[in-house]
Amino acid sequence: MKNESIGIVETKYHSLSDDLILESGEKLKNPQIAYETYGKLNKEKSNAILVCHALSGDAHVAGWYEGDKKPGWWDIIIGPGKCLDTDKYFIICSNVIGGCMGSTGPASINPDTKKPYGLDFPIITIKDMVNAQKKLVNSMGVKQLFAVIGGSMGGMQVLQWCISYPEMVRSAIPITTTAYSSPQQIAFNEVGRRAIISDPNWNNGYYYDSEFPDDGLALARMIGHITYLSNESMYQKFGRRLQDKDDYDFDLETDFEVESYLHYQGNSFTKRFDANSYLYISKAIDYFDLAGKGSLAETFYGLKIKFLVISVDSDWLYPPSQSKDIVMGLNANDIDVRYCEIKSSYGHDAFLIEAGQLNYLIAGFLSDTLVKDVMTREFAKIKENSSIENAAELMLQKKVTHIPVISTEDKLLGIVTAWDVSKSVALKISELDDIMTKEVIVVSPEDPIELAARKMKEYSISSLPVVDDNDKVIGIVTTDHISTLMTEN
Repeated sequence: MKNESIGIVETKYHSLSDDLILESGEKLKNPQIAYETYGKLNKEKSNAILVCHALSGDAHVAGWYEGDKKPGWWDIIIGPGKCLDTDKYFIICSNVIGGCMGSTGPASINPDTKKPYGLDFPIITIKDMVNAQKKLVNSMGVKQLFAVIGGSMGGMQVLQWCISYPEMVRSAIPITTTAYSSPQQIAFNEVGRRAIISDPNWNNGYYYDSEFPDDGLALARMIGHITYLSNESMYQKFGRRLQDKDDYDFDLETDFEVESYLHYQGNSFTKRFDANSYLYISKAIDYFDLAGKGSLAETFYGLKIKFLVISVDSDWLYPPSQSKDIVMGLNANDIDVRYCEIKSSYGHDAFLIEAGQLNYLIAGFLSDTLVKDVMTREFAKIKENSSIENAAELMLQKKVTHIPVISTEDKLLGIVTAWDVSKSVALKISELDDIMTKEVIVVSPEDPIELAARKMKEYSISSLPVVDDNDKVIGIVTTDHISTLMTEN
């Protein structure tokens, strides 16, 4: 299928039914989360992929708003035929708590004062952002995410998801990120915050009914933007070219193209972002430290998640060495992890630009899907010596048509279908053993989903028991689990 945009999209809003308890011990009263979704959630709700955004990002990750001049910030990898294929997957992206793009943040109205929070907004962490996202995902009925993906601060959220809710993540793709903020990264963030706080209009964060601290925010963005680029990319884009002139002016005004570019980036940023949100989100990045007082090997212990870790060779904000630290921590626990380093001159921003490499790496990772990646581990089953009536009641209760029959040791003995139950009534059979199929088509958790799909098609069945090496039933895979993932391109 041709790579296409998903077209016109709209932002949705979800208000939490209860307060969000924060890592600091404080709470947010019924916060709102802005989000967008693309594609269709399958019947089993097993094809959802959560996309997490970076510091200055938002929920508008793909598609177009009416009248927009450009699409969502990661439109290059989301849509029909792209690696996050909306014909296969249900894509979710939300604006983080503390943001200013629709989710509750410092610019939102404080329900206690009926005025913008300002600095009354509590300090938030990456973990708090993830906790809010989990509540959103839960509201959609999704019990496990097919994948969580994000770059930069989005990658931090990916890693936090794996630690906070490991049972909800099948695969994780952290890109150009780190497991903890380094002193240099904290230093750049602090300089940006000081630029905002030093603006005369900042007014201790209570500026919403007067002049905004645009100069401070623009300066913070200029500082940050330098770290997103590489020296090579700046040479390629600007060199030492002058801006609209043939010679130096010999004053302190703008001479070089790169200066003009940074001024433009800073000024345009003030039109869409809140200065206080910049303070709070950058502080959350500084606090991020998955290793704590231990090690990453200890942090990742026991994870059953499949990882693709991606870095960029020219990224000096979150250099490849930090991604390799993540990989080493995962390898120490024999966790399934692949590491790829994108070759690019764009620096940190390459994760937003390098469409070809990203689509190739991510599509390959997601398409290499095993039965264990999509199977349901909570499924209806019935013990041997149960009655046909018990089987019929269980089918009605769980709304299924196939039930594995297992021994007291959970070994597969056979399978009974709704057709078998109907036949038992006509033939007046009362024993389950007399109607169940004992030669059962099964799959292993390590089998590719393509094999499961072929077996279902060959034998005209809609579900297969998943058995381990000891013939114990550990899950069920159905046609709905894999149909969207097997879409022909």
